Amino acid sequence: MKKIYGLILVMLLTAGMMVGCNDTSKEGTKEKQQTNHTENQAFPITIKDATGEKVTIEEQPKKIVTLIPSNTEVVFALGLGKKVVGVSDNDNYPEETKEIEKVGGMEMNTELIVSLKPDLVLAHASSAHNSNEGLQQLKDAGIDVLVVNDAQSFDEVYESIDMIGQATGEHDKAKEIVANMKTKLKEIQEKAKSVKDEERKTVLVEVSPSPDIYTPGKNTFMNEMLNIISAENAAAKLDGWAKIDEESMIAANPDVIITTYGYYTKDPVSEVTGRKGWEDVAAVKDGQVFDVHSDLVTRSGPRLIEGVEELAKSVYPNLFDN
Repeated sequence: MKKIYGLILVMLLTAGMMVGCNDTSKEGTKEKQQTNHTENQAFPITIKDATGEKVTIEEQPKKIVTLIPSNTEVVFALGLGKKVVGVSDNDNYPEETKEIEKVGGMEMNTELIVSLKPDLVLAHASSAHNSNEGLQQLKDAGIDVLVVNDAQSFDEVYESIDMIGQATGEHDKAKEIVANMKTKLKEIQEKAKSVKDEERKTVLVEVSPSPDIYTPGKNTFMNEMLNIISAENAAAKLDGWAKIDEESMIAANPDVIITTYGYYTKDPVSEVTGRKGWEDVAAVKDGQVFDVHSDLVTRSGPRLIEGVEELAKSVYPNLFDN
């Protein structure tokens, strides 16, 4: 779906010092350099990306292009915003991205990317299969291309952040970000445990409006979010990002409906409450229809925790909105 379609690893070595010399007496320099998860590891580093390809990055990148907003948000969270010379047309966070060269949306501008002379291009598994030719052209131009995994769970989001941290020389910072995310997520989960079984609410999340309503089913991190806050996903029987049948969702009678398309729909709440046949749905009758910004709940980056918090406040305001 287009809409859906979000401390340093390196110890700088002094001139003349051989990479990995401090590890020679332990496990061997070459072995240490080839490990994906070695702490305080110097470049060059070899990383197995989402396509299964082993990408060797010889030196810490000085100029980076990202091809999807989630990668950009991770790079900025790592404190590397000044190194970003190109972003996708869909990038809008942080504010600084407005001033960075746009290199395309669904189709990247390969010539423009090459002209920016990046050391590293961060692609994404969700679109890499449609961009094989362009990505190969970047590789042929001597640019390192790393395809980041298409995360569908929090663990996979952590893997994405870890991978980008390794590739950019900020592995320690990446681990810090992941640790903070896990801590905050655990705090939310612990708070949600106070929700009694009889108080658990059924929630329908809509990521696109009528007539083609799409929702996250099982095997999505949005489904995981609902589980974390002790809510039931009305579309849990569906798999992935699925188009819903309105009759089945009306029959599911969700207590709360969350929309995530308010950034391009004028009044998403009225769009739901005004639907013919939905008048008797509990969420509509009780005024429990809310919009949460899509970026917070669909971009697989550090701000996902904010998305969980926003969902929790919408579903259980008495518990979380304080």
